[in-house]
Amino acid sequence: MLSKLGFLTIGLFDEADPRRGHESTLEIIQLGESLGFDSAWLRHRHLQFGISSPVAVLAAASQRTRRIELGTAVIPLGWENPLRLAEDLATVDLLSGGRINPGVSVGPPMQWEHVKDALYPGTADAEDFSFARVERFLAAVRGDKVTSYRGYQGFEQFSDRVQPHAAGLASRLWYGGGSLRSAQWAGAHGMNFLTSSVVKAEESEDFEQIQLSHIRAFRAAHPSGAAARVSQGLVVIPTDSASPSQIARYRAYAEKRTPRTRTPQGPARMMFAPDLVGTSAEIAEKLESNAAFREIDEVAFALPFTFDHDDYVQILTDMAGHLGPALGWKPAAG
Repeated sequence: MLSKLGFLTIGLFDEADPRRGHESTLEIIQLGESLGFDSAWLRHRHLQFGISSPVAVLAAASQRTRRIELGTAVIPLGWENPLRLAEDLATVDLLSGGRINPGVSVGPPMQWEHVKDALYPGTADAEDFSFARVERFLAAVRGDKVTSYRGYQGFEQFSDRVQPHAAGLASRLWYGGGSLRSAQWAGAHGMNFLTSSVVKAEESEDFEQIQLSHIRAFRAAHPSGAAARVSQGLVVIPTDSASPSQIARYRAYAEKRTPRTRTPQGPARMMFAPDLVGTSAEIAEKLESNAAFREIDEVAFALPFTFDHDDYVQILTDMAGHLGPALGWKPAAG
């Protein structure tokens, strides 16, 4: 039975009017809270026309909402200084009243060969994009010592750990992984696990079975075992209250993306889950037959990248009013 319902947005904007796109994202988050969603998540895009600074957007969202949890799915740590990111996230978590759920991942930044000289001039070859970067981030958030000095210099006091320290934030850290190794690593390091509509075809070419193996491997490695938190993110588009023209666009969007779901894509052999378009009853039936979905009790359904604001309003309204209840979910009160 589904206990937590969330949604994920890229925060698309027009280069000629970026403010409107960011305002739209904030309005969608406010709508999500009013509909009873448990969480809202932001994708992270650099040098594209989606949210490049999710921490700043979450700070704004935290002041326009009071209950809904706010997450990132995910912040690529290859673009970040782990200590500085820990400071920013702790600050926003305190301002939100303890509602921030940071999701992160590692690996070289996208378009690395083109961006490395701008991002790390002179030090690109020395940067470490392994799990060690996550370990630095975890240590900073958890309040471990990050410097050998603590004390006073004149009238100024210095701490040896990240300030402010947000108690509880460490328990809300997520790792976004698409491989068996990343699932096991996240579990062994006590993180929560975000599994999305993209996985690596390592063991088979059956998306559901691959995702299921990741969930089980994560929990097998996690100190909390079967109680360890996993959130599944699929592209889900309910059409209960959609107009005929919206339904036609939604189906065309999904059909255009369907060919990539049939075989592994690229050198990394990435597998993509099909987008689910239909009435809430139809989608619920498909999800309940999904082997990975049956293993989890919380989701962050992804909103399609290129739809209009009114489309997102319709989709979220149907998710909260029809799809969620069909899966056993109850909207949060207040």
